Amino acid sequence: MQLSLSYFAAEEGSAADAYRLLLEGARFADREGFTAVWTPERHFHPFGGLYPNPAVTAAALAAATDRIRIRAGSVVLPLHDPIRVAEEWAFVDNISGGRVDVSFASGWHSRDFVLAPDDYADRRQLTEDRIAEVRRLWAGGTVTRRDGSGQDSEITVYPRPLQPELPVWLTSSGNPDTFVAAGRLGAGLLTHLLGQDLDTLAERIRLYREAYRASPLGDGGDGHVTLMLHTFLGDDVDRVRAAVRGPMSRYLRSSLHLTGLLARPGGRMPDLSRLSERDLDFLVGQAFERYFDRHGLFGTVETAAALAERLAGTGVDEIACLIDFGVPTDEVLASLPRLAELARTVAG
Repeated sequence: MQLSLSYFAAEEGSAADAYRLLLEGARFADREGFTAVWTPERHFHPFGGLYPNPAVTAAALAAATDRIRIRAGSVVLPLHDPIRVAEEWAFVDNISGGRVDVSFASGWHSRDFVLAPDDYADRRQLTEDRIAEVRRLWAGGTVTRRDGSGQDSEITVYPRPLQPELPVWLTSSGNPDTFVAAGRLGAGLLTHLLGQDLDTLAERIRLYREAYRASPLGDGGDGHVTLMLHTFLGDDVDRVRAAVRGPMSRYLRSSLHLTGLLARPGGRMPDLSRLSERDLDFLVGQAFERYFDRHGLFGTVETAAALAERLAGTGVDEIACLIDFGVPTDEVLASLPRLAELARTVAG
């Protein structure tokens, strides 16, 4: 099992302090032999809104680190021209010395598509088509575009990247079709546990592995599955619960309209606008308890190692530890040595 750091902060408090956690956490992970640092693309909402452009974030991380992989937790490809994506990430590949990986996503929220409103309906197919274009440009190929004079031009990108092929991933919120698509594309898979229990996750990973092994775009192996988990480790489970309850509850509340954490059986969401503050606090409290017990890497090194072993049994290759959900920066940084101990424990 590999361990990485992941970031997806809700915008609260000081953005400068959030970026201090990003940079200092990445430097720590770099020194301690973690696998990667993941950052997302999000637009127009406080939830994740500190990260509107993962290429910009990645360039900062590349300059601040030496060996760790620099990964986009998502590039929402239907929002962008593949030419620009290939250009930006080729630059980061050079700055990093050939350490970038990119996970592509088809898009999460319709409001994001004010940047490309005509592409929302076909976003899943567009994602696959544009991944092929990014890969072609990365490898030195060309694409044809109409230029300002109305003529067709053959375009290649500069600077040329250091890696001969771009390591590609696909981000999935749990849709089994996306798991299969990732395998068909010969891509890595990034996912989470919202809306998935471990048995469901194991079945979807099985589908991914089958598609990957059958794909001519694969490398002859089984692919790679990364699971994002909110993470905070301490010396005592109850003290960890007390430390994360307030920050995690605020974090969950900021995302209720987007994540469906309050969904009733059958996937039905309550009308949040009709709930009183007291009722909403009660429901968020319930969501926190479920999340703490089932969807996060919370507790001690020992309890986290036991969960990592169970996840390995489902087929997970890597845990991306999301650390910026609202616990004060100094407390998170002080907890990272325990995460390094976990990394050493599960590496064998």
